[in-house]
Amino acid sequence: MKFIRFQYNNEAKYGFIGDNGIIEVSAEDYLTNNHKGLKKYPVNVKILLPVNPSKIICVGLNYRDHADELGMEIPDEPIIFLKPPSSIIGDRDPIIYPMMSSEVDYEVELAVVISKEAKNVDRENAKDFIAGYTILNDVTARDLQRKDVQWTRSKSFDTFCPIGPWIETDINPHGLEISLHLNGELRQHSNTRNMIFDVYELVEFISNIMTLKKGDIIATGTPPGVGSMKPGDEIQASIEGIGTLKNRVIYSK
Repeated sequence: MKFIRFQYNNEAKYGFIGDNGIIEVSAEDYLTNNHKGLKKYPVNVKILLPVNPSKIICVGLNYRDHADELGMEIPDEPIIFLKPPSSIIGDRDPIIYPMMSSEVDYEVELAVVISKEAKNVDRENAKDFIAGYTILNDVTARDLQRKDVQWTRSKSFDTFCPIGPWIETDINPHGLEISLHLNGELRQHSNTRNMIFDVYELVEFISNIMTLKKGDIIATGTPPGVGSMKPGDEIQASIEGIGTLKNRVIYSK
């Protein structure tokens, strides 16, 4: 099942993609197992951001092949940081290249969407708190990341967190092909089985630090091949079983 938010007659609605259309659900039922449909809409409606999280928790250095690429040791526990909700954009929205940076990188990631409040969750029960999965591009001003002691500025510019295009519920997160194309050329490729800390471990670890709310996002780290992008570039981030997130880079106005 693919959960989506969409616009119809200038009104934001919640639903999922069904046979030959979109089935509306209430805001309360969105991201839950209660799938009682309210109304059917055509598939050519405007697709909105699939979720508006209270926070985005990201994981650094979480692919073994990425650690090998960088010549870095495997971490003993997840390395986490936050991106602000104001950095989020949707599928086909433009990534704005900030004037403050001269080196902006792409990072394709599998994103976990939380279904209900989660605090001190055990790994064995983590699946019960996951609504589904989407694609996230952890855009990073790499020159600023190297310059600053911490990563907040480099990760937090407006438009630096493309997500979408929807939330897929019916996949196993631990064996998915993940890739990114820059202007049609393959730049990143791996499989989520190469994660150092899997999805359920991350839900356990993070929920024992902070309370996760319905709609919150955990970005699970990026595979090898991270690199720079420039205004005019088109980014296609893809994950098996979910789809493709497309964004173009433009100059800051």
